[in-house]
Amino acid sequence: MAPAMRRHYGMDWLRIGAFALLILYHAAMVFTPWGFHVKTERPIEWMSVAMLITNPWRLTLLFLVSGYASRALLAKSDGVGAFLSSRTARLLIPLAFGIAVMVPPQSWVELVTQHAYPHGFGYFLLHDYFAFDDAVGIGLPTWNHLWFVAYLFTYTAALALLLVLPWPARTQHWFDRAFGGWRALVLPTLYLILSQVVIFHRWADTQDLIHDGTAHLAFFPAFLFGFALARSPSVMAGFVRWWPVAAVLAAGSYAVGAGIELAYPDGGPFPPPWIADQMLVAHQIQSWTTVAALVGIAERYLNRDAPFRSMLTEAVFPFYLIHQTIIVLVEYWVRPLGIGAAGEFSVLVIATVAGCWAFYRIGREIGWLRPLIGLRRLGPEPRASGHDRPQELDARDPWRRRRNRPQPDLA
Repeated sequence: MAPAMRRHYGMDWLRIGAFALLILYHAAMVFTPWGFHVKTERPIEWMSVAMLITNPWRLTLLFLVSGYASRALLAKSDGVGAFLSSRTARLLIPLAFGIAVMVPPQSWVELVTQHAYPHGFGYFLLHDYFAFDDAVGIGLPTWNHLWFVAYLFTYTAALALLLVLPWPARTQHWFDRAFGGWRALVLPTLYLILSQVVIFHRWADTQDLIHDGTAHLAFFPAFLFGFALARSPSVMAGFVRWWPVAAVLAAGSYAVGAGIELAYPDGGPFPPPWIADQMLVAHQIQSWTTVAALVGIAERYLNRDAPFRSMLTEAVFPFYLIHQTIIVLVEYWVRPLGIGAAGEFSVLVIATVAGCWAFYRIGREIGWLRPLIGLRRLGPEPRASGHDRPQELDARDPWRRRRNRPQPDLA
């Protein structure tokens, strides 16, 4: 009888770290030559090279960790329907609240600073934000950074549909065999190169759910891989064994991408096709090898609890929801002060962390606000947890079946 899943603290730490990097990433976007909702007066060219440290892999990691967490949530749910219902409430309610309340200030600042919008925020909210057109310069309303939530819900719904299909009893075993050992590092890397470079040349995401097919070819498999990894000790062991090699490959591929970025800076001539292809290949290698190294490190060194881990795990989603609005508004206010890029960045980081913390701490104490910021409604705990009903939980997991011998539990 396979035991119920235990919490993987290493994956919690990866999720916390990934969202922390995301906040720093979006704060740094203010200073790069790349497009963003608000920009400093004098963007810094070398910032784009620094951004490539995390740019290729941060979203792949988030979708993989989300898939892993979905397996644990499924194990605690009373079937696929309950799992989907729970995820719908925890994702779509904050998404709708974010589009209606948290994103409008970002769009207003973008219009004022980049499109010479003449009206104040109140007028914008009442007359233009919900106009469902792009007459003012950008398409409105919009979800900006909350596109990740929309994609995650879509992948969760697709997963729920897959789970109700009659999968063979050995589906999980096939995954274990296919990606065991070094194959966990090599095969996904080859798939990304094939799908993102050879077949399609994906330089960026459209963040348009309907017209972002190439990105879906990368993100949805990462989500499914995380889901299957949650019940695969053999694949996890491969990550543990090969993470040093993965880290070396990630560093080398970053060096290639950074070198090309320095040779062909933003705003200059686009690199020749053969050099551009090298950069795309380097990005895809860096994407998966970095994720593989981090998962191996999380399993080997971080799979242990610590003070504040539980609170941080709960706080990261509310932080994610509000952080970009704080960044955009604070930069809009400090940009005229002339304190320089270093001063602006320091203010941005401090104000964003403080604002996110206040948003979470206040929101978690207000019952009606909790669902709007992605937190569970307050109420009685379920009668039995995932650890209390291992036989029932195992039976509800369509990708894992009972076996005659106990399986090691590394999840």
